[in-house]
Amino acid sequence: MHLTRKLRNAAHITREAFALAKPYFVSEEKWRAWGLLAGIIALNLAAVFMLVQINEWNRVFYDALQNKQADVFWHQLWRFLWLALIYIVIAVYKFYITQLLQLNWRRWLTRRMMARWLQAKAFYQMELERSRGGASPDNPDQRIQEDLHLFTTYTISLAMGLLNAVVTFVSFVGILWSLSGAVGVPVPVFLGGGEWQVNGFMVWMAVLYCLVGSAITFWIGAPQVWLNNRQQQLEANFRHHMIRVREHAEAIALDDGAPVEGERLQLRFRDVLGNYYTLIRKQKNLVWFTNFFGQAAVVFPFIIAAPRFFSGAIQLGQLMQIASAFNQVQDSLSWIVNNYPDIAAWRATTQRLVGFDASLHAQETAVRGVAVQSAEVLQTQQLEVDLPNGKSILKDAALQVLPGERVLISGPSGSGKSTLMRVFADIWPFAKGQMKRPDDAMFIPQRPYFPDGRLRDALAYPESAGRYTDAALKQALVDAQLPDLSARLDEEAVWNASLSGGEQQRLAIARVLLKRPAWVFADEATSALDAPAEAAIYGQLAGLVQERGGAMVSIAHRDSVQAFHNRRWELDVAQQRIEAVT
Repeated sequence: MHLTRKLRNAAHITREAFALAKPYFVSEEKWRAWGLLAGIIALNLAAVFMLVQINEWNRVFYDALQNKQADVFWHQLWRFLWLALIYIVIAVYKFYITQLLQLNWRRWLTRRMMARWLQAKAFYQMELERSRGGASPDNPDQRIQEDLHLFTTYTISLAMGLLNAVVTFVSFVGILWSLSGAVGVPVPVFLGGGEWQVNGFMVWMAVLYCLVGSAITFWIGAPQVWLNNRQQQLEANFRHHMIRVREHAEAIALDDGAPVEGERLQLRFRDVLGNYYTLIRKQKNLVWFTNFFGQAAVVFPFIIAAPRFFSGAIQLGQLMQIASAFNQVQDSLSWIVNNYPDIAAWRATTQRLVGFDASLHAQETAVRGVAVQSAEVLQTQQLEVDLPNGKSILKDAALQVLPGERVLISGPSGSGKSTLMRVFADIWPFAKGQMKRPDDAMFIPQRPYFPDGRLRDALAYPESAGRYTDAALKQALVDAQLPDLSARLDEEAVWNASLSGGEQQRLAIARVLLKRPAWVFADEATSALDAPAEAAIYGQLAGLVQERGGAMVSIAHRDSVQAFHNRRWELDVAQQRIEAVT
């Protein structure tokens, strides 16, 4: 029963790996992929053919030594030189083409996975799913960057290794069978006595030797799959926390939180080391056995074939040929024993990628609750909005914003104002109903994002800075109260770290003033500004939407912002509704 379950699990993980691998080999790059794969297979076959030739060379060379045939000896040395040279050339190009296939496959898979992760804002939806305790996989960066690399590397190396093992077995088992002869095995008296003639005795011994070795390897190495998987997860968590420290460096420094963060990092690193120590102890046990198994395989064929050699039934050359053929057959049958650590790592990597792929597929096929249509107004019908924990903040809401209107959304902290703004942006999955929304709109978050690099690229994001003239870029900065930055368009920096909170918010406003949308949605977009700067910024935004014939929807806590709006909505969490306030 245990073996059946093992085989069923192996078949299942193989099907999952095939499902991950198939898209590349039926993609627009399929001919290149299949061409490289065919080249690798051909070179593997050629390498095995050369091993067969070297095996035959063993017999002739050692017979020449035994018979003291100097001319044959020197001739065979020259022959070995050519055989070795051809084998080396095959090995080099097999390595080169294998690396090319791995590189191309990884490139294609990475681009595809990244596109799926970014498409339809799946990266945001997956983080939301995790925040509410869902099954969304953690550390997608690791799965795309590291796991795809490991998957392509291990899949090709293991698949080609298995192919090589099968071809080697087929090529050498006949040689070993013919050299083995018939060996008499004594039959116990209680079974009738006598002797049982076993043809191909060395082949059967090789099979028995490898079956026992593979069974023991599975037994010793089974925990490594789970430990490899956990190791990758712990490493990613450790790396992720260091990234968070870097991203929030100023806040941590101001709070004097370095000692606390150091303790947390040490705890995560302790988990990494603890799991790794457990893993290497399990690997040590496997290394004990595999080394014993490999060293025993060197002398095992000599022990079995020695009686025939000492009896004169075979010569030294045949003994060496038997040993060489036995080792080739044994090595091919011991493929699992020799590759078990890589198999364990490949299986853990495949399981992580399968989970990530399934999560992406779930996001791609998910039916969003809010049906969105393009219109010249903002309008919702039968809108229901929930928090990730299931708490409802709006029920059957019918909202409308017309061109020319400027609406301020207010309410207590935590009442769901920003959540409603995410619904308007069509990124909130925990909502349902109907919504009409203008296409020519921009959203300004409270904490804007700027890519690292040139200031002009941060200002034009996500569009290309080449779409705008330097004069337009500089004017947007001046209008957003950032005149000092207008001379730094080509300066490269980590803008989210080098600018203050107020400068970041003004740079986000400059982005809107540059692109001049008709509709603006601002979520606490000026919370870090002083009153005069806030008034100047809102004056710019109000003038922009009026000029463009659109509208503005804002979230703010300061009453002073009300002066730039002609309508006000207030969220009532207790009643799960939003009310117009005059």
